[in-house]
Amino acid sequence: MFRESIGLAMVALFSFSVDATAQGNGMPSGEKADHAEAWHNLDFSSNGVMGVSTERTYRELLAGMESKTVLVAVIDSGIDIDHEDLKGRVWTNAGEIPGNGKDDDGNGYVDDIHGWNFLGVSDGRNVYKARLELTRLKSQDQGGKKVQKAYKKKLEEAEKEFSEIKLFKKRFDILYGIAEKVMEKEEFTADELREKMKSISQETEQGVQVWAAMGFVAEILERSDRKELENYIGRLEKEMKVHLNPDYNERELVMGDDVADFSEKYYGNNDVSGDKSSEEHGTHVAGIIAARRDNDLGVKGVADNVRIMALRVVPNGDEQDKDVANAIRYAVDNGAQVINMSFGKKYSPYKSQVDEAVRYADVKGVLIVNAAGNDSENVDKQKYFPSAEYSGKGEAENWIDIGASTKYSDSRLVAEFSNYGKKTVDVFAPGSGIKSLLPNNKYGERSGTSMAAPVVTGIAATLMSYFPELTAKEVKDIILESAVPFSGAVLRPNTKQKVKTSKLNKLCGTGGVVDLYQAVSRAKDFMASKDS
Repeated sequence: MFRESIGLAMVALFSFSVDATAQGNGMPSGEKADHAEAWHNLDFSSNGVMGVSTERTYRELLAGMESKTVLVAVIDSGIDIDHEDLKGRVWTNAGEIPGNGKDDDGNGYVDDIHGWNFLGVSDGRNVYKARLELTRLKSQDQGGKKVQKAYKKKLEEAEKEFSEIKLFKKRFDILYGIAEKVMEKEEFTADELREKMKSISQETEQGVQVWAAMGFVAEILERSDRKELENYIGRLEKEMKVHLNPDYNERELVMGDDVADFSEKYYGNNDVSGDKSSEEHGTHVAGIIAARRDNDLGVKGVADNVRIMALRVVPNGDEQDKDVANAIRYAVDNGAQVINMSFGKKYSPYKSQVDEAVRYADVKGVLIVNAAGNDSENVDKQKYFPSAEYSGKGEAENWIDIGASTKYSDSRLVAEFSNYGKKTVDVFAPGSGIKSLLPNNKYGERSGTSMAAPVVTGIAATLMSYFPELTAKEVKDIILESAVPFSGAVLRPNTKQKVKTSKLNKLCGTGGVVDLYQAVSRAKDFMASKDS
């Protein structure tokens, strides 16, 4: 992830001076992304990566079988529904006449052709950036001293990081300027730099300095590029100006609704995409589930006969409980069989209201697949929301919490950023370096439990499609029971802990990684036993 890569680079760059001699040649040799294309769909026995055996499953187990279309709701930031690899895979509400400005199907939402945007108003304006929930609570003097202390710590950390990254950028620009003069051009790759370094003499002090400067620039370019660095600084600025600004109120600025009034359900608009920056995350998630498998474009989704219902709820910042609850209800009422939720936060002031929506989905037999979070936290101790556990008593039955795994079948199996928890996280799924769709018919790799959750959603949708008699609870059980166990020691995500390694069954309930091949095999056996 970019933040971790920059962190490694900063350690070395802060210790470098253009007046220094080349002692030691630079920064830690952090791992470079080298994942195979769409590795999560591959098979360990054939490809040597901890994928979910998607291609093998379709080739060996599902060929010739009939399937039914499954409706999957993706509650996210927005989706590029016009992406070339989602053609025919986006849900269309048959009860609505597009563009007539009427609620033809009587569900309370006007022209909800492909889903709904709970972050907008009827005149077309949308919320794109928002405060963290912690900041909202602080601004309302809720949560007492605990919230005030947490906010202060968060703000101080952000200010420190912003100061450090600006200094990092200043020093990097100096070194890059040296490399530009030697290369005699503004843009170049790490490989080009290293090739040029072979011709630089280190017999003079100046030669040593130039050689060292180019070496540092090459190391940094292997992890990121200048544009990424600028974007990263921009994100940190936004974090302080918006995410951590108690005086910024996105709802007042755009929507004017009362976030505590859960009787308001029919607000928003039908712009399920948003702008290009907001739809990146949701598009990537949707592609993992549903990218067409029958064309020669981009990547292949895990499920082959699905439709994606787009529900826009997540801004750049923390989502509101009200929007989450309404999106879940919308998904259930409009026929979704699976709901993917690749978002989360540490505070939920109206959790009981979200719980009611989750309970509603549970009673209706809709499966919710939830990302566990990306803060290397033990979520048995540090709660994340939404959650399967109700604020009163009990928990949702048709709910799966997902941690992120890597392609490696060794101690590196668990992604370093992933949250974990034996009681809370059910299973791990591929979530590191996952290739999927990006807006404007593009493709790219992203990492996070946000990517792991749709892998599982795709597996669930495939089971529901080829075995439509299965209930949501049976689908959940099959996915968990068929997870491939890993018995070796794995590195724990939180490296600050004294215990550096653990068994996977200490980090999640199943102690395994999901596998479509095993899940379909188990489903076949399960259906055969029911018929006998």
